[in-house]
Amino acid sequence: MNISICITVFNEERTISRLLDSLVNQRKKADEIIIVDGGSTDKTLEIIRHYQKKYPYIKSISEKCSRAHGRNLSIELAKNEVVAITDGGCVADRDWIKNISAPFATGKVDISAGFYHMVGNSRFQKAESVFLGVTPRKFDMNFLPSTRSMAFTKSAWETVGGFPESKVNSAEDTDFNYKAVKLGLKYSRVKNATVEWGMPEDLKEFSYKIREYAKWDIRYGIWWHPSQGLMSHNIKVLSVFGRYALGILVLTLGLIGFISPIYPLILFLVYFFWAYRKIYLEFGDWKISLWGPILQITSDMAVMAGFLSGIIR
Repeated sequence: MNISICITVFNEERTISRLLDSLVNQRKKADEIIIVDGGSTDKTLEIIRHYQKKYPYIKSISEKCSRAHGRNLSIELAKNEVVAITDGGCVADRDWIKNISAPFATGKVDISAGFYHMVGNSRFQKAESVFLGVTPRKFDMNFLPSTRSMAFTKSAWETVGGFPESKVNSAEDTDFNYKAVKLGLKYSRVKNATVEWGMPEDLKEFSYKIREYAKWDIRYGIWWHPSQGLMSHNIKVLSVFGRYALGILVLTLGLIGFISPIYPLILFLVYFFWAYRKIYLEFGDWKISLWGPILQITSDMAVMAGFLSGIIR
């Protein structure tokens, strides 16, 4: 089975070499690698051209465009029916192409949902993974892929209508999956089709990512996801607002003497312990888990800010 790999990049000079090395050294080789550069101002294109001299099946085009437009353009240029997608900043496992393309051999699968390992050297980066993605412990048959690791047939992509394009956008894979599920397209979940995904190095970048995810989830207007039900993202965001409304109410009642001040303190300690426990269940390391309360509060603030920003726009 021939397969095309489609990638969209922008200012990835620090990471593009590791990604391309991982793709050209796959045990099962891609028939072509198509890269759309969104107008990089660093050395990304120069590095890509260096690889093209050695690997002529790497094709590239530079066009100032949104990430979703770049994805659609690369898929339009792909000559094969099966297309695999990954992102700059990722590194593919040596059997990624082999594993993510395997389900299409049956002729009954439209989309192959690969997985990812969230990597980072620091305790902070390890703790972030619980908030930014799906951990292996929570991978199940309802898992929906991200563009870090997924594949589909071109006919499925055409049925969905491609990735949603706008001048600036994020979380376009959320909209793609939402439409695909509603249309009844068939998924295969492939846990061993993995790429490495590096975690943010500081709290500011972490907060930005969370805020952007929340902003675009509300702008796409997906309140009820058919495969997630009450766990749909925007419903979960409303529960965050509810938690803080309850906390403010209990704190106010404590300050005015309507209830004992011990109750707000107990509530906050329970919340902090819950955030600590969330990390501990994944890693079993108390030092990593100490980041739980900090990341939980930062995530909550970012989610609510992104949600309100999406509503206003």
